[in-house]
Amino acid sequence: MTSRPRSAGIIGAPFSRGQPRVGVDRGPDVIRAAGLVHRLHEQGCAVKDYGNLTFEEVVVDEPVGAVKCVRAVGSANQRLSEAVQNVKRDGHTSVLLGGDHSLAIGSIHGHSAAVGDLSVVWVDAHADINTPLTSPTGNIHGQPMSYLLHELQSKIPVLPNFTWIKPCVSAKDLVYIGLRDVDPEEHYILKLLGVKVFSMSAVDQLGVARVMEETCDYLSARVKKPIHLSFDIDAIDPSITPATGTPVVGGLTYREGVYITEHLCQTGLLSAVDMVEVNPLRGQTEQEVQSTVHTAVDLLLGCFGRRREGNHSSDYILPEP
Repeated sequence: MTSRPRSAGIIGAPFSRGQPRVGVDRGPDVIRAAGLVHRLHEQGCAVKDYGNLTFEEVVVDEPVGAVKCVRAVGSANQRLSEAVQNVKRDGHTSVLLGGDHSLAIGSIHGHSAAVGDLSVVWVDAHADINTPLTSPTGNIHGQPMSYLLHELQSKIPVLPNFTWIKPCVSAKDLVYIGLRDVDPEEHYILKLLGVKVFSMSAVDQLGVARVMEETCDYLSARVKKPIHLSFDIDAIDPSITPATGTPVVGGLTYREGVYITEHLCQTGLLSAVDMVEVNPLRGQTEQEVQSTVHTAVDLLLGCFGRRREGNHSSDYILPEP
């Protein structure tokens, strides 16, 4: 299939409480300022920008065990889940502009609530599958997948503002691409659940074209489900996208990242996208910030039909002299 998603419904989520570094809440605005909506229109994509969500200020948010900012993260994701459900009901492909990766909880939950069973492609340097009890930092941006998986439900303690979350993804419907900084506890979980993983070693060995071919074959072998792409900008090598909170050397090239989004677009199944962890305050220079932001924009354009060999509108006619 080569059909492209019909239209993009953009939600900005200026939220940073899933991790300790200031600035990631500015991600949605800098991505928009780089021309995302205009460039989507230019390539023939209809766009509805729902603006930025506002989140209630949680004044008292003491850690629960080792887990930090539980109440703020829980309430923000509930708000986001409802917003994504609205976007899907309006018939758009949901585009979440983060914010930190804890937002994947609400984004994926809302997507599933609207359309049913999902496949998830998680492109990231990190697995983000620690449970609240295995996390070495207590930062929820390293835990979102654990709250969403049916198979880990029994391992998740009761947390304030988290009781609304219902697991909605099966381990067999999850594929990781780009991993290169995985905690021992996460490695154990991935092996225990038999999750399909293409680490950077696998990307190096197989090449990104085969990785994407195998990813899509694996996800569609049983039933073709809507695909949710959750893309952490730190999946890309920090030589290209340094303005992010937890950069790890040895990542995907720009070309590999764009190929991933192009390939998923061409399946015709891409139904929601997260673009998270762009943090303009983490760039050392304006050039580093712009490189990070413009890469995020190009990745999103790839999700909506941008092809590097060029595009033209379906109704274009050559002018006559």
